[in-house]
Amino acid sequence: MRTPIRRARGVRRALTGALLAGLTLLTTASPASPAFADGPSAGAGPSGDSAGPTEAGTTFRTATALAQGQTGTAQASTGDYLYWVFPADAGQRPTVEATVKLPENAARRSASTWQIDVYDGLRRRQACAYGHQTRKAGAEAATVELSCVLRPVRAWSEPWANDPLPGSYYVRLTVVDLPADQLGLPIGAEVRPTVKEVGGAHDVDGTLSEPLVPGVSVASAGDGDGAGASAAPRTVAAGEPEDGWASGRWTDRWLWTVGGGVLSALAAVFVYSLTLCRCRPSHVPPGV
Repeated sequence: MRTPIRRARGVRRALTGALLAGLTLLTTASPASPAFADGPSAGAGPSGDSAGPTEAGTTFRTATALAQGQTGTAQASTGDYLYWVFPADAGQRPTVEATVKLPENAARRSASTWQIDVYDGLRRRQACAYGHQTRKAGAEAATVELSCVLRPVRAWSEPWANDPLPGSYYVRLTVVDLPADQLGLPIGAEVRPTVKEVGGAHDVDGTLSEPLVPGVSVASAGDGDGAGASAAPRTVAAGEPEDGWASGRWTDRWLWTVGGGVLSALAAVFVYSLTLCRCRPSHVPPGV
């Protein structure tokens, strides 16, 4: 028959093992909270490196749709405004990379400055967390490379805030400093949007009723009856993630919350077992 001391030791060993197992589960099953990397993310979307569109829009309304990880190209002229649009969901950190192939050196006589801007579905300009959003190309340069890494997309935000929200993201590429006599020269443009999953570290309580996609409210209203649904389909130009919009679904934040509660309960039981009784050997008579 086990003595009280041995039973207490057995309880402590079992609880210690449960605590270690719980910590191991949390550290291996949940992704680490990401820090900003030294370079852009290389996360591929549903389309991977598949061939992308070879044209670009000239306004927000005519922006060419790109999937996450897809490369879009276009032939244009210096001075044109080029637009693309891609989807980004909650828990993702978008990165936009652009390359401009400049005209032949013989046709250029001065330097030029190029810039990419990223706007959300409400056409609010989103600041780049880091990257080379604006770059100057010398008269002898053959190409200029630009990049913009946005803040992580949040599932919900206050109306007055300018946080990135789930929906469409517009990329605008243009030259911002060039002599007037150099406008109209042919250029080649290449844009690639990618995203990186940042996990529950950036999760918030709340969710949008609809992602910020132009025409989504009209399409949702048309879903109520068959005639409206066929007359007002969801806009195709804005795109949509392959698995649909995940804003507000289960995230690994729930794992951390539940796991933390379980570990706290085990720790409380462990501490209680230490102070449960002052056990003495069975050969010692009571009252001694």
